[in-house]
Amino acid sequence: MKVVVIGGTGLIGSKVVGTLQEQGHEAVAASPNTGVNALTGEGLAEVLQGAQVVVDVSNAPAWDDEAVMHFFRTCTGNLVKANAEAGVTHYVALSIVGTDRLPDNGYFRAKLAQEELIKASGIPYSIVHATQFFEFVNGIADAGTEGDTVRIAPVKFQPIASDDVAAAVTRTAVGTPLGGVVEIAGPDVFRFDELVREVLAAQDDPRTVVADPHARYYGSELRDDSLVPGPGAQLAATRFSDWFERQR
Repeated sequence: MKVVVIGGTGLIGSKVVGTLQEQGHEAVAASPNTGVNALTGEGLAEVLQGAQVVVDVSNAPAWDDEAVMHFFRTCTGNLVKANAEAGVTHYVALSIVGTDRLPDNGYFRAKLAQEELIKASGIPYSIVHATQFFEFVNGIADAGTEGDTVRIAPVKFQPIASDDVAAAVTRTAVGTPLGGVVEIAGPDVFRFDELVREVLAAQDDPRTVVADPHARYYGSELRDDSLVPGPGAQLAATRFSDWFERQR
């Protein structure tokens, strides 16, 4: 089976391509680095020739509200058109748990717009909603930092390892189109501020983590369930504590 992975040279995409190739599929990494640009449409028709499955794990290069909305709407519009012309029979996209719960978050709004375009495309599809990656915890702390203080909302947080995200995306890509959404998350639920505090302390980071119910997460105030999946989510095996020790 030929599978084209849009964003196939990135963190998740490279893992998906590698696993698919190990399974014997013809997996093609498609990104500007390989001459395929979903934003401009360059190279899409050529790379999709003979493809049965397209997996979109691309990410916007800029995260301000207007730029990220333009990126996902334009890329997805180009992919919908190119997929239909190529006869693609399964369109898989990686998105985020909570896209419909955080309307003040420009990135989440853009991902929701992407999902709506895919659902309306008429192409059989599957959407994978993942929680935040283990690898992003330090970046989240940086985004919430003011001086020497990190303000994090004391809400539920259930991150997942990027390896487990890639595995779930791969399973979905070789399976039957869902015609809907599957949620994936790590096995453990933390309190957001407590996990960030523990991580920074373990790294000898001198910043103070403050539990602030009004702390914004990339522009949005959080409810207790904003970042965790609902019932029926697929829970990955990798625990944050084990992953973190390996990184250290």
